[in-house]
Amino acid sequence: MLPGDEEARRRLLADAEEHGAAVVHVGGDRNGPPFAFTVGLWRRCGSPEAVAVGMPPKVAHAVLNQFVQRVLGGETFGIGQCYDGFIQDCPITFERVARGYYAEYFGHALLIYRKGDFPAVQLIAASPDGAWPWEPDAPSGLVRWQRILTDSGRPESWIPGDTGP
Repeated sequence: MLPGDEEARRRLLADAEEHGAAVVHVGGDRNGPPFAFTVGLWRRCGSPEAVAVGMPPKVAHAVLNQFVQRVLGGETFGIGQCYDGFIQDCPITFERVARGYYAEYFGHALLIYRKGDFPAVQLIAASPDGAWPWEPDAPSGLVRWQRILTDSGRPESWIPGDTGP
């Protein structure tokens, strides 16, 4: 651990204890979009940690908080299934995050799960007109800002348009 890591670990654990999970934000820059992720949900109740990529910070925070509250309320979410109620007029789906993205997208979570032994999902939102980032007619901003965190950069746990959105 680096200097300051133990204090960060204590804060994450305290937030997770109080709220069900901590939500960590990472600002975007010219190399990539902003993102936010949960820490502590796997430890608290056995649910995968979640990441929201490319959403404005307030939206990402609200979406992840809603995910945490719904999980704590007993709801489970299927990979490749569509869900409403996270973002107005935009369905979301879930995809498993490839382990190769854990260090970049779940860095602070590694203070809690030091071996990286936790499952993680990405919350992926459709555009208001219903296009998904992997569809040919998706708005270019959606594709650029909502990078899919799989090895191929496309859904891998389901077949788009067949067994998923």
